[in-house]
Amino acid sequence: MTKQVLPLIVQIPQSIVGFLESSSSIWSSSLSKTTQAHARILKSGAQNDGYISAKLIASYSNYSCFDDADLVLQSIPDPTVYSFSSLIYALTKAKLFSQSIGVFSRMFSHGLIPDSHVLPNLFKVCAELSAFKVGKQIHCVSCVSGLDMDAFVQGSLFHMYMRCGRMGDARKVFDRMFEKDVVTCSALLCGYARKGCLEEVVRILSGMENSGIEPNIVSWNGILSGFNRSGYHREAVIMFQKMHLCGFSPDQVTVSSVLPSVGDSEMLNMGRQIHGYVIKQGLLKDKCVISAMLDMYGKSGHVYGIIKLFDEFEMMETGVCNAYITGLSRNGLVDKALEMFELFKEQKVELNVVSWTSIIAGCAQNGKDIEALELFREMQVAGVKPNRVTIPSMLPACGNIAALGHGRSTHGFAVRVHLWDDVHVGSALIDMYAKCGRINMSQFVFNMMPTKNLVCWNSLMNGYSMHGKAKEVMSIFESLLRTRLKPDFISFTSLLASCGQVGLTDEGWKYFSMMSEEYGIKPRLEHYSCMVNLLGRAGKLQEAYELIKEMPFEPDSCVWGALLNSCRLQSNVDLAEIAADKLFDLEPENPGTYVLLSNIYAAKGMWTEVDSIRNKMESLGLKKNPGCSWIQVKNRVYTLLAGDKSHPQIDQITEKMDEISEEMRKSGHRPNLDFALQDVEEQEQEQMLWGHSEKLAVVFGLLNTPDGTPLQVIKNLRICGDCHSVIKFISSYAGREIFVRDTNRFHHFKDGICSCGDFW
Repeated sequence: MTKQVLPLIVQIPQSIVGFLESSSSIWSSSLSKTTQAHARILKSGAQNDGYISAKLIASYSNYSCFDDADLVLQSIPDPTVYSFSSLIYALTKAKLFSQSIGVFSRMFSHGLIPDSHVLPNLFKVCAELSAFKVGKQIHCVSCVSGLDMDAFVQGSLFHMYMRCGRMGDARKVFDRMFEKDVVTCSALLCGYARKGCLEEVVRILSGMENSGIEPNIVSWNGILSGFNRSGYHREAVIMFQKMHLCGFSPDQVTVSSVLPSVGDSEMLNMGRQIHGYVIKQGLLKDKCVISAMLDMYGKSGHVYGIIKLFDEFEMMETGVCNAYITGLSRNGLVDKALEMFELFKEQKVELNVVSWTSIIAGCAQNGKDIEALELFREMQVAGVKPNRVTIPSMLPACGNIAALGHGRSTHGFAVRVHLWDDVHVGSALIDMYAKCGRINMSQFVFNMMPTKNLVCWNSLMNGYSMHGKAKEVMSIFESLLRTRLKPDFISFTSLLASCGQVGLTDEGWKYFSMMSEEYGIKPRLEHYSCMVNLLGRAGKLQEAYELIKEMPFEPDSCVWGALLNSCRLQSNVDLAEIAADKLFDLEPENPGTYVLLSNIYAAKGMWTEVDSIRNKMESLGLKKNPGCSWIQVKNRVYTLLAGDKSHPQIDQITEKMDEISEEMRKSGHRPNLDFALQDVEEQEQEQMLWGHSEKLAVVFGLLNTPDGTPLQVIKNLRICGDCHSVIKFISSYAGREIFVRDTNRFHHFKDGICSCGDFW
C-alpha cells in the first residue's frame, strides 16, 4: 500500500509514513507521538490525503480523542468510506452509539455507501440503542448496495432485529441466511421462547436436525431461560423433558433456569427428581442452584424441604439467604423469616436491597404491617437504598393500616429518587392512597403518570370501588376502553363490586354479560361472588341462589359467604342455613360462619338456635375473632380491641363516650339494639355497643388530635349499623371528617352524612 500512496504524496517525509504504518491502530505509540505526526503532516501539506488522514483518525480514536479525530475527518475535502469507518468503529467500541450514528449520517450525506465492514458496526449500534427504525433504513441501504447477502452483514442484521424484539423481521433474515450456525439458531430459539412460542421452538429444533446443526447446552439453556423469564412455565417444563429425552445432561445453569418454572407449576415430584439429580452431579455447592431449589420448594408449599435444604447448605450466602426468607414468608412463616433475618444481621451476612425487600414484602403480605414499616426505616439507616421493587412491596403495609404519614413520606422518597413515574410504584401509590381514604390523591397520582399500564387503571378503578363511587368506576372503565389497553378479569371485578356497593343490578348484569360476550373473559369465582352480593343486597336473594346453582363450577367459600351475608341483611333464615351448611363443609374451622349465622338467629330472637351454635363453636374449640380497629395519631398506629378495659386512656375514652351519648339522646338519637346480639338487659346491650372497637378508636382520635383534624380508622370486621349512626353523629357534633374502612368498603363521614348513603 505504501508504494501506491507515496507517489501521490512525495512531500511527506518517509518517517511519517513509517510511523503511521508501523501499526494499523498504533496502540504501541503514545498520544504525543500522534500529535507530533499530525503536526508534521500539516507542515508537509499532506493532510488532504485520504489514506494518511484515515490513519490519523484511527490513531486519535484509539486514545479516545474523538473531537480531534472528527476535526481531522472534517478537514478532508473528499473523505472516503474508510475515513468514516475508522471513526464509526472507534465510537462504537467506546459505546458512544448515538455519536456513531451521527457520523454515519454525515457519511451518507456525502453520497458514500457503507461497505461490508461498516454495516455490522452500524447494526450493532442500532441493537444497543434499540433503534429499530434506523436499523430498518440501514437494512434498506444494504439491500440497495447488494450487501444484504453477505454472511457478516446478515449475522449482525439478524441480531439487531432480535435485540429490538422484531421476531418477524429476524426470522425473515434467518430464512435467507446461507450460513446458519448454532449461535444464530440458539438466539432465534431463545427469542421464540421469550414469546412463549412452543411450536415454533420445536419446529426450529427439527430444522436444525435436518440441517445437521446440533443444539448445544447453551441452546437448551436459552430456551428454558426464555420460557421461564416470560412466565411460560408449562412450556419450560416440557422443553426440559425434551432436552432430557434428547440425551443432554443438564448443568447448573439448566437446573437454575427450569426450577422456578417447576415451582410455579407446583410440580413437586419433578422438583424432587431434579433435587436428586443435583445431589448425584455434585451441584449442591452451587449457590444459584441452591437458591433455585429453595424457590421451587417455597412455591410448591413444601416447608420441610425449604428448611432442610437450607440447613444442609454450609455457607451463609446472600442469594441463598434471600431465597430462604422469601420461601418462609410465602408459606406464612413470617415470624421464622424475621427471626432468620435478625440472625443474618448478627452473623454479618452482606444483606442487599433484595434481602431487605424480601423481608419487607413478607411482612406486608402476612399482616405484619407495622414491622414492615419499621424494617423500611431500618433499611435506610443501614445505608441500603430502596429501589423500584422495594417501594411497591412496602406501600401495601401503609395502606393496610392506613398509615398515611408513612405513605406520604414514601411518596416523597420516590419523587426524590426519580421513581415516581415507574408504573409499579405508581400503581402501589394509587392503591395506598385509596386505602387511606384519599381517593383524590389516587386520582392525582394517576393523572401525573407519564405511562399507564392496565395495572394502573385497575388500581384506580378498585380504589373508587372501595369508596362506593360506582359512577366514577364506570366512567374510568369507559376511558380505559378508549385506550389501546383491553380490560381483564380484574377490571370487571372492580366494576361488579362497585355496582354491588350501590345496588345497580341492571348495570351489574350488563357488565357480567359483557366480559364474556365482548372480551371472551370467562367469569371466575370472584365475579360470581360479586353478582351474588349485588343481587342479595338488592333483596333478590332467590335470584342470587339460582345463579349459584347455575354456576359452571363448584362455588367456593366466597360465593356462599356472599349469600350468607346477604341473608343477614335481609333476615332470611332459610337461605342462611343452606349457605352456612355449605360453608361448614368448606371451612369447618372458620369461626366467622358460626358467628354470622348466630347473629342472624339473634336478630330474629331465636335464642335457642343461638345457644346451639355457640355450644358447637365451643365443642370445636373455635373462638370469635375479636373486633379490632387501628388509628394513626402523630405517625404512630394504635390498636384498639372491642371491649378492651385495659387501655391506658380508657377512663378518658369512657368519659368522652358518656358525653357523646348524652348529646345524642338530647338530639333524639337512640342506640340501635338490633346490633347488640346478646340476650341481656337493655342497659347492658347499650354498654356492649359502646365497646365496639371502631367507636373506641374514633373517640381515642378525638382525645389525641387537634380540633378539626380528620380521623382515619380501619376495622377488621364490617362496621355495624349502630356504630355507623354514632360516627355520623360524631362527625357533625365534633366537626370532624372521619374515614372508616371496614372489610367491605370505605365510609367517609362528614357533617353527619356518610358517603355510602346508608347503603352498605
